[in-house]
Amino acid sequence: MTEYAAPLMFVGLVCFLLIGFPVAFSLAALGLSAAFIGVELGFFPMSFVEGMPFRIFDILTRELLLAVPFFTFMGALLERCGLAEDLLEGVGQLFGGFPGGVAIGVILVGAILGAITGTVAASVIAMGMISLPVMLRYGYDMRIATGVIAASGTITQLIPPSLVLIILADQLHTPVSQMYAGAMGPSLVQVLLFIAFIGFVALTQPHKVPPLPPEARTQRGWPLIKRVLWGMLPSVALIFIVLGTIFMGLATPTEAGAMGAVGAMVLAAMHRRLSWKLVWEGMQSTMEITAMVVFILIGSTMFTLVFQGMHGNHWVESLVTSLPGGVIGFLFFVSALIFVLAFFLDFFEIAFILIPLLAPVAQKLGIDLVWFGVLICITMQTAFMHPPFGFALFYLRGIAPKEVKSSDIYRGAIPWLGLQLLMALIVIFWPGLVTGWLDKQEVIDEDKVKIELPHNIYPAYAAPDAVQTGPEASVENDETARKISRVLRAQALD
Repeated sequence: MTEYAAPLMFVGLVCFLLIGFPVAFSLAALGLSAAFIGVELGFFPMSFVEGMPFRIFDILTRELLLAVPFFTFMGALLERCGLAEDLLEGVGQLFGGFPGGVAIGVILVGAILGAITGTVAASVIAMGMISLPVMLRYGYDMRIATGVIAASGTITQLIPPSLVLIILADQLHTPVSQMYAGAMGPSLVQVLLFIAFIGFVALTQPHKVPPLPPEARTQRGWPLIKRVLWGMLPSVALIFIVLGTIFMGLATPTEAGAMGAVGAMVLAAMHRRLSWKLVWEGMQSTMEITAMVVFILIGSTMFTLVFQGMHGNHWVESLVTSLPGGVIGFLFFVSALIFVLAFFLDFFEIAFILIPLLAPVAQKLGIDLVWFGVLICITMQTAFMHPPFGFALFYLRGIAPKEVKSSDIYRGAIPWLGLQLLMALIVIFWPGLVTGWLDKQEVIDEDKVKIELPHNIYPAYAAPDAVQTGPEASVENDETARKISRVLRAQALD
């Protein structure tokens, strides 16, 4: 009977999700119900379930999770303060004279917005409202235009300080700074892949990505450079405040998030958009997202605790370790599983449900958890580009002109979805792209460790001619011997 308990819990969870019941309450209800059944049937004692309140209390007191509302508030302010408009208009004017220049500008602005907001919705909506009408007006292929905007918005999931990376670091029990550092290489390569695709289209089919005509490029010379710098320099400064302080060890992710929230308010003031209404809307959005994250995390820890009590971890381990291909086979399986689940589940739900089950198996296979987390993050990007369920496509559909058909948006997303999957393959077969950015920990050979006691502290270990003699010296040496004995006993207890 015990061997069927974990699979039945998993099937029950799938049924709840298919019905459409909220994930947080589905996890909690299944966890509590299975805990009651497990105690009654003798699967585990009541003392095992008594650990559940302590796990919930640990979530509510975890300092790392404070970074979630800080970074969410920062992104909520920046998506409303006009920064995206200045960046898009300036960069579009700068690159617009070249075939594909506007699309390349959209990709670059998407990367910058990803580094300062971390929200897909803000990037897609801002770039869609500003750039899409311009691209369509001057002859861009509709599928290229919609695809590049949706794909550039999803870059925010991988570029630090992404909220997804914080959640993955928490679930994988790895430092956020290491997760951020590991994501730097793949995020840069992904941006270059997107630009290379536009460059290929510009060379082979230039009529699909024509340059802007001279009359559309209203600014040139120093006024244009000034406009680009006005949008770029404050963003770079904020990126340095958030990421630079983390990488240099000057601030924890929570402290950096707090500074980023203050910096976002300063940027909003610089753009003359700071108001009580803006701050209130930002706080409301932050409250909703933070509450959702915490409730899902509480439900997932209740489900995971009981699932492990039912030996579910051994069941999952036996399933995935029997796959052919070893480590590569396991990574392909995880990527394919997340790719399919992304049709139905949000990335928070995938992170809180799957990661606790898969992380122990990855660690047992000798997989670097930062590499594993970055690969999952790359694969979860596809959740926003899946036709017809991708959220980025929904956001774009909501603000696109009426002449843009939904079929064009879906077909336009397919090449970019392929580039995201190509990025996942690159990370699987080139782990150094992630691990090469990590701090190398010094390996200590315990056989070569030697402990020396200084002679001036412990005279009894000094040379014979340095040791005093006589009654007074005997008392001093006895006291020194007792001190050494206490030190040795303490070391033995450690």
